[in-house]
Amino acid sequence: MSETDLPDATGRAPSIRDVARLAGVSYQTVSRVINNSPQLRPETAARVRSAIAELKFVPNQAARALATSRSRLIGVLGPRATTFGVATMIQAVESAARAAGYRLTVTSLVTSAPDDVRASIDHLMQQSVEGLIAVAPQTRVVPILDELQLPVPVQIVSSTGSTASFNDQIAGARAAVRHLIDLGHNRILHIAGPRDWIEADHRMRGYLAEMDANDLSPRPPVLGDWTAQFGYEAGLELLRTEDATAVFAGNDHMALGFMHAVRDIGRSVPDDIAVVGFDDVPESAHLWPPLTTVRQDFFGIGRRAVWDLLRAVGETGGEEVAPEPDHLRLIVRSSTAPPSR
Repeated sequence: MSETDLPDATGRAPSIRDVARLAGVSYQTVSRVINNSPQLRPETAARVRSAIAELKFVPNQAARALATSRSRLIGVLGPRATTFGVATMIQAVESAARAAGYRLTVTSLVTSAPDDVRASIDHLMQQSVEGLIAVAPQTRVVPILDELQLPVPVQIVSSTGSTASFNDQIAGARAAVRHLIDLGHNRILHIAGPRDWIEADHRMRGYLAEMDANDLSPRPPVLGDWTAQFGYEAGLELLRTEDATAVFAGNDHMALGFMHAVRDIGRSVPDDIAVVGFDDVPESAHLWPPLTTVRQDFFGIGRRAVWDLLRAVGETGGEEVAPEPDHLRLIVRSSTAPPSR
């Protein structure tokens, strides 16, 4: 088995046999350590890993795949529109997969049309992936994954589905709306995400459920596209036609755009209208005023998805205990206050 790394001072790349000589073991033992075999004494494995580190040896993934008949490749199916949450979850998936000795191949959906979804999944399967992770899928993706009955484990990273790693989006949305109601608001608008996103649907359901639970009449939600530009344009229209005192935006970027619209028409947040977002992107604490929002642990969700997938293919990835994402939390800042009298 050929294993290579960057060339050393002599111009020759360290090999698996160099590692074996330095560690005082056979090259087969080094191969077992590389492939996380449990049938090794801890002190032997530690000695081999020390030699690997000293030689700065990185196993050649193609050679490992050939020798083990495994690709050690995880497929990731994501949306074309990459939001902060999607990007962070994919980053977490990549980090956790790499730590477990896996690589990623990522395919973005051009549309959510069934033919495009099937073609994207087929593209991943043709690369001999050992498992598939669908990140923040649109509503049409889940039934297609169920219909295809893929021969590899599948993890759905979203707010629904029996194999999902998720935070409860409905509960998070209800907490946001409840916060506004507790402040005294009863005319609350909702700027929702795209119709075909599961998260957008669940946050909208949370808004409607909490309004209903408090005997308040919800306004028809406005369906957006997650962008600040949409929040701005919707804000200009809503502020002209609605008499609401508060807005719950489906994500922080639409909340940011809405706050821009409030300022542009000469009104202020929260004196004239209170605003709550969702996600707690890093910039939310630095807006003016700082944005009240719902924080979710995107990185933890991604790590948990990899953990679940590795268990499904019979590996531990070095973590015996499942990493649990932090629960959704309402982060109260200065963009919310009681309605002015």
